[in-house]
Amino acid sequence: MSMASVKTNVEIDVLAKQLWALGDPVRLQILRILPTEPTCDNACNVSTIAERIGLSQPATSHHLRILRQAGIITNEKKCRDMIYWIDLEAAALVRTQLGEVLS
Repeated sequence: MSMASVKTNVEIDVLAKQLWALGDPVRLQILRILPTEPTCDNACNVSTIAERIGLSQPATSHHLRILRQAGIITNEKKCRDMIYWIDLEAAALVRTQLGEVLS
């Protein structure tokens, strides 16, 4: 197996994990409300997200963890809370890689 095919397999595995994370209606709802930058003005913590999508905080935390582990979102302690936002570079890479697979 060549190094190029190993790299491709790793990229495909990562993309598959990201697509699985994105393939859930609740997680897509979460992505719709998350900001794209970590500012206090539009900060989204677990409580805010849970309230807006109508889920419990533990269920919301579970979905956020999946999105974070897939590299789609990021988080940071800021504004007295742990806040979450979409990682635009990661999202763009998912789009690009999916386009390559489908072309």
